[in-house]
Amino acid sequence: MDAVAVEAVDAVVFDCDGVLVDSLASVDRCWRRWSVEVGLDPDAVLAIIHGQPTRDSVSTLLPAEDVEAAIALIDRYELEDVDDVTAMPGATALLAAMPPGRWAVVTSASRELFTARFAASGLSEPAVVITADDVTRGKPHPEGYAGAMRRLRVAPGRAAIFEDSDGGIAAAIASGAGTVIRVGTGEPGPGQAAVVADLRSVSWRDGLVLRPGGMSSKVTADR
Repeated sequence: MDAVAVEAVDAVVFDCDGVLVDSLASVDRCWRRWSVEVGLDPDAVLAIIHGQPTRDSVSTLLPAEDVEAAIALIDRYELEDVDDVTAMPGATALLAAMPPGRWAVVTSASRELFTARFAASGLSEPAVVITADDVTRGKPHPEGYAGAMRRLRVAPGRAAIFEDSDGGIAAAIASGAGTVIRVGTGEPGPGQAAVVADLRSVSWRDGLVLRPGGMSSKVTADR
């Protein structure tokens, strides 16, 4: 299969965890520890927390009177557990090739946790970062992605978004982004242009290019 050029892409917005940063082991450890501490089943908790802000997850799981203390507890656990956080495969090379001001990060993590994980991964922060602290409604609401595209001064139809969670994909599609790409496995679902196993299948050469290998796509190949 030939390389696939994603047409009309002027900027790229990335989710953080699972797309740019590999924090899965830390997330698993911390939320399992937290679940036991608050008396919940860890497997049931881990099934619902990905792709949404901590406050939304905790508010779903616990009575209102317990939420603030429980948020403080999981925040502490996660901030203390970043030693094995690394960059996702292909992230370092892709971000190094991206022109300044042409990419952003939108994450469901707090600003403090995003900064800790991004620093641990060795990646350099972009000028535009939107965290859970910067929005009133987290993913799957499109507020974060819409805000990032405004700050990049790019029309939504000319932006690409990389996401790995169902909630994040829903937010990306609802934002009106012209290209939504899932990082993971399987075939592209509704509203998704492609699925890539990781960012080693992605490059920037005056535009976004998806390469064969760990990729399935609905977009049209270069001629």
